[in-house]
Amino acid sequence: MYLTKEVKNEIFKKHGGAEANTGSTEGQIALFTHRINHLTGHLKNNRKDYNTERSLVKLVGKRRSLLDYLIKTDIVRYRAIIKELGLRK
Repeated sequence: MYLTKEVKNEIFKKHGGAEANTGSTEGQIALFTHRINHLTGHLKNNRKDYNTERSLVKLVGKRRSLLDYLIKTDIVRYRAIIKELGLRK
């Protein structure tokens, strides 16, 4: 499996502040970004996998709504996570 417990803990430690802080907005955005990158690579090889394509679109929507929440609450944290993950609007 591509997303092991150790990988999740590393993502949350780096972006969420601690391994146990799985509810932080930055940690969730980083996790969604990791999953989106994985699914994008999968879809490059399997173009007719429509279920994965649907999952990818749903993940992008979830990440977008979290980013919208973050931009409304704290613009500095939003800019930091965008720069750190290499995302752009």
